Amino acid sequence: MDKLQQNGLSALKAILVGLIALSNLGFSQEPSAALRKADAAYRAGQAALAQKDLSAAQTDFEQVVQLAPQAEQGHSALGAVLVNRGDVKEGIRELERALAIKSTDSTAQMNLALAYGQIGASEKAISLFSKVEADSRLQKHALPSYVLAGYARSLAANGQIGPAITKMKVALAIDPQNAELHDEMGSLYAQQKVWNHAQEEFAAAIHLNPDLVAAHLHLGLAMRARGEGDAMPEMMEASRLAPQNVTIGLELGKALVADGKDEQAIPIFEHVLQQEPNSISASYQLALALQRSNRVQESIALFKKVVAAEPSNAEAMTNLGMALGQVQQAKDAVPVLQRAISIAPESVTAHQNLAAAYVQLSQFSDAVAELHQALKLAPDAPQLHYDLGLALKMQDDAAGAIPELETAQRLDPSAAEAPYLLGVLYMQSGRYEDAAREMNISLKLRPENGDGWAALGSVYDKLNKLPDATMALREAIRQLPRQPDPHLTLAAVLTKQNQPGEAAAERKKAAELMRGNMNRQRAEVATNAGNSALRSGDVEGASTQFHDALSYDPKYVEAHLGLAAALEKQGKTAEAAAERQEAQALKTAGNP
Repeated sequence: MDKLQQNGLSALKAILVGLIALSNLGFSQEPSAALRKADAAYRAGQAALAQKDLSAAQTDFEQVVQLAPQAEQGHSALGAVLVNRGDVKEGIRELERALAIKSTDSTAQMNLALAYGQIGASEKAISLFSKVEADSRLQKHALPSYVLAGYARSLAANGQIGPAITKMKVALAIDPQNAELHDEMGSLYAQQKVWNHAQEEFAAAIHLNPDLVAAHLHLGLAMRARGEGDAMPEMMEASRLAPQNVTIGLELGKALVADGKDEQAIPIFEHVLQQEPNSISASYQLALALQRSNRVQESIALFKKVVAAEPSNAEAMTNLGMALGQVQQAKDAVPVLQRAISIAPESVTAHQNLAAAYVQLSQFSDAVAELHQALKLAPDAPQLHYDLGLALKMQDDAAGAIPELETAQRLDPSAAEAPYLLGVLYMQSGRYEDAAREMNISLKLRPENGDGWAALGSVYDKLNKLPDATMALREAIRQLPRQPDPHLTLAAVLTKQNQPGEAAAERKKAAELMRGNMNRQRAEVATNAGNSALRSGDVEGASTQFHDALSYDPKYVEAHLGLAAALEKQGKTAEAAAERQEAQALKTAGNP
């Protein structure tokens, strides 16, 4: 039950227990016919309330205020019913009229305080609650628990969490079996980050009402805040109890994301968007999860949706710019990232992503300028120094690149990229001993780097460390079985070691790979031409191109798939199926 509904029912309770009959006002003369009718309508309204017939009660109380406009009870009762039925603003006006007639009407004060709380007018609510509480002390009777709970909510909304907890404790002392109050008490403790007390209250709420959705969600969030690993079942239970609840779906999805489970979070966010298609929060969370899951193209439309709805959201713009860069749309990324930086010039990530976009566009000077700006904001970020070193290398500025890469390596000795690039620069400048040292450092950190082993083999060759060169090159060949260059370098090294037979075998293998690579390139060109012809409706021309591609390279998967599509359009479904089957077999065997 939400707070609006709780407060509405509280208003009904106040009407039923707090009002007196109009005929008891003590007139000095016999009541008029209008007043007698008003009294009858008032009693009818009370009877309708007892039956929870709010519509009839409203009609009756409206008649009361028409017949006896100076009787505050009618305005008070009508105001409470209007608030309960969701017409809060009109209800507040009636309650204010009641208090204008009789400022000490405690029932009207209670209901008006609760109504003020509903519309967020917490200061007005607190002032009235304070009067009601003072009067109850004078009369030596306790306030009902629902009034104290409303008081606590208004105090909390006004930032007075400590006093709110005090009021809620009194409410719970009066009504200790109220699961919703325990849940609210837990939420107050959560705002103070007193997680152990919060968790106890949420657990108590669930014990009293195992189907209380909010308590399961809140308990799960509290457990996560405490770092307890078994929080997810509570959040899953909340989702099971209320599968259409958007807030629960969002929180569950974010919890899965926090656990590194983007693939599980994605369908949760998608379900939320089915329930609430305009939810910007769900759109953004889904976009981020898709981006992290290498489904970048799908994320772009969602990022654009978020940015369109929130044109000042620099973080969303930064992620959109990064996504555009990831799909090689750097030209589109640049203005987005420039806009993000204009809104949030302190965003290191925006500067970094803009630099990456400039690198894609070969605007290396612009990239260097952005990275310098980023380093002013985060001078000890190793990735920024590495990126700057890379950009300077691309400008053929080895002298500028080397100290940046050395700084990156010093700041993050566990990263393999900086020492590898340093090794390449040292190799290019003839500093072979330094190159071998750095490449070895990099390859120890990340041994699965075929290009690195090939480069190290070349460096050892220059240093005349031929056995080491042979070892490095054979590892490069193992990792890069389709590359001819390591075979050629190894052939030269073997020749120096007086192994002509093995050298000849390596040269022969290199020649075969070069022919194969050339044929693969021809197959790619023919396949691209076939796909283009197929899109334009030239099925015969497409078939010819795909057959040509397969004559160059019978193991080229894309050509088999393209031919299958062409055969399908020609009505040759059996032959198309055979081509798809062949493509799958080749893919399973590791062919690209």
